[in-house]
Amino acid sequence: MAEIILVRHGETEWNIAETYRGRADVALDEVGIRQAELLGKYLSRLKLDAIYSSPLRRALDTANIVAQYQDVTVQVTHGLIDFDYGEWQGLPDQKVAMLYPDLHNEWQANPHLVRMPDGENLDDVAKRALGVVSEVVSKYKGSTVLVSHRVVNKVLICSLLGLDSSHFWHIKQDVGGITNFDYVAEGRIQA
Repeated sequence: MAEIILVRHGETEWNIAETYRGRADVALDEVGIRQAELLGKYLSRLKLDAIYSSPLRRALDTANIVAQYQDVTVQVTHGLIDFDYGEWQGLPDQKVAMLYPDLHNEWQANPHLVRMPDGENLDDVAKRALGVVSEVVSKYKGSTVLVSHRVVNKVLICSLLGLDSSHFWHIKQDVGGITNFDYVAEGRIQA
């Protein structure tokens, strides 16, 4: 039975400012570094088979700090990179609400129906992120950490629980958060 441990990267200044991060390569702030250290200490009770990470610095730095407590090397994969917010990237939420009022309202009400201008939709995220999960469960039978981002992890949590992305806003995972899944067999998950 494979254990999938979804980790959200530590805090950044853009998290605090409620700025859409997306593919911007934002660094962890001091709190985020401390969160990553605490994650590493907490996960040190496990012997991890692997650690996979998004290539973005906030996730990769979190993964590398966790790896300091393990005997594994971080494997970087594009499948875990953050959601492509397109034109929204780098903008504070309030500005997005002013510039794109209809789309912003639709994102809040029906995120599964929204494709970001010059960006992705949640189905795009699910396809690439679930590809990483499939790879992990075919290669490893123990515990594997996937360090990623809010949107990616929420989409994975929905998918692994058998929910579609219309449930996106009902799923929560804070910065530095952990969500565990035991992957029993193809298509069977225990949360």
